[in-house]
Amino acid sequence: MTVSFGFNPCTEVAGTTTFAGEAVAALADRKGLGDRGYFEGQAQLQRDPANPVDPQSVDVLVDGENVGCLPSYAAKDVPLPVGASHPVPYQLHVLTGQKLLAKAYVWLGAGDPEWSHTRENPPALTPRERINDSHIQKTTMVREALQEGGDRARQFRRGMVDDVHYLELVEPIKELKREGRLNEALVLCYKAIEAAERDRDGREPAPWYTEQAAIVHRKLGQKAEEIAVLKRWMAATPKSRRAGSRIAERLAKLEAFSKEIVRLPPMDTYW
Repeated sequence: MTVSFGFNPCTEVAGTTTFAGEAVAALADRKGLGDRGYFEGQAQLQRDPANPVDPQSVDVLVDGENVGCLPSYAAKDVPLPVGASHPVPYQLHVLTGQKLLAKAYVWLGAGDPEWSHTRENPPALTPRERINDSHIQKTTMVREALQEGGDRARQFRRGMVDDVHYLELVEPIKELKREGRLNEALVLCYKAIEAAERDRDGREPAPWYTEQAAIVHRKLGQKAEEIAVLKRWMAATPKSRRAGSRIAERLAKLEAFSKEIVRLPPMDTYW
């Protein structure tokens, strides 16, 4: 099966830790992969027309066990008739413990597989690894864009603050919030808000940082500041793009609640 796909032929298997979790755990145990293991072998692809969710689904089988399926975008392009099967290279990264953590891939291209990950360079499996990986990807994207020069570099420079792009502040803000360092998180939120406003190019600024600032103000009991940061985003956003946004909805609820409080009669009227 050699097909020119519109996606990376190194395709992640879906369902590895959900519906196929028991089969993947059994495979890891059968192959003696240990706490953090790696396996590379062969899988069979088989279409499953009886699947109630997607009759075009393609199962991934190892040793006759269903260890996942192709994502729907890949399954529809695989030239695999019902009743047929096709061998493909299969790769599994697994972390066992109280909860199974795993990622698996199949190679749908021609020739030897060119895996995105290896035994020495495994994919992020734990929450901490995923956080670090996400941060590294954003930083790499920014640095590559700056080195590239031209319009793309100028675009990214608009979003820089203290030599860091606002996209790179996502994980630091989340980390400070998790640690309860709310005032420090607010400082980064406002730095990112300023950079996102410079980068909006006639559209709305990236809203996530405003949402996070509003959440932190709420936690600190700073209702006036919460309303102010939401209004700041609204003022920086074209009118045509305000309605229906989560920030507009949050602001409307806050203002409606404030008006309701004002309308309540004095406490002495209840006595």
